[in-house]
Amino acid sequence: MNGIRTNAAAVMLGVSPNTLRSWERRYGFPRPRRTPGGHRQYALGEIESLRATLAETHNVSSAIALARQRGEGPSSGSRLAAAFAAFDEDKANTLLEESLALRSVERTVEEVLLEGVSAHADEGAPTNTPEYEFAWRYATGWLSALKRLAPPATRNTGVLVLDASAPLELDGLYAQSLELMLRRAGVRTLSLSTAITPTRLARALPALDPKAVVLAGRSISLDALGRLVYSVRSVNNRATIFDFRGAVPDTGASTVRRLGTTPLAARDVLLGRLEEIRVSRTTTSASALPALTAR
Repeated sequence: MNGIRTNAAAVMLGVSPNTLRSWERRYGFPRPRRTPGGHRQYALGEIESLRATLAETHNVSSAIALARQRGEGPSSGSRLAAAFAAFDEDKANTLLEESLALRSVERTVEEVLLEGVSAHADEGAPTNTPEYEFAWRYATGWLSALKRLAPPATRNTGVLVLDASAPLELDGLYAQSLELMLRRAGVRTLSLSTAITPTRLARALPALDPKAVVLAGRSISLDALGRLVYSVRSVNNRATIFDFRGAVPDTGASTVRRLGTTPLAARDVLLGRLEEIRVSRTTTSASALPALTAR
């Protein structure tokens, strides 16, 4: 989705950035999404529509109402964010259903659902807003329903997700999204909280036999995380450890592989790793066969 920063959007509208942000707070429009760095990014189509309606009406509230009316189109993260701002669950359902008619589940999650929730996230604030908490809980329920509908696993290898995110933290939604995408790709997954002690974690591992372990969330110390990883490797020392969205600080010396910040790209990296493991096992099995001798 094309987007522009606050200063550029304000210039297009002929107002100050503070004025633009005040419209967002008062009217819920235009509603920006947040970049991974926390910067506002406005949908170009919404800004262009608002610029046209301001020229026609010369009144902010009328222009915003008209721009919203004209802006009805394909579902987007900004439109879903507006539904969350109005605490309108029915509208959110409709927008996601419309998106699923045009996009895959994976793209709907990444481009609409996560962007809609992220628009209300303010990680620097001491507490969450009601709009964000409503959006987060709605998204969790929606992702859980899709996970239950995922087809049975078709791969023998598994992926363990160790989620260190705090309650209502945005990283938790991203971890849930990644697990959903892996399940839809036929991968066996198990998602557990990092609050589990290492000895108890070891009891669950034989059932999954994970070949990849994903560390998500940032609400755990490195020492505690290290003990959990040690527990995993004591059961399966060939498991590859991955970081998702900065769960492990990048010191330059870590051997943990980075998955980036988006669930769809992270899924593709993990699927590539599982394929490498499958090919390696096939090659090893073939080389272990006794050589055939001519008779």
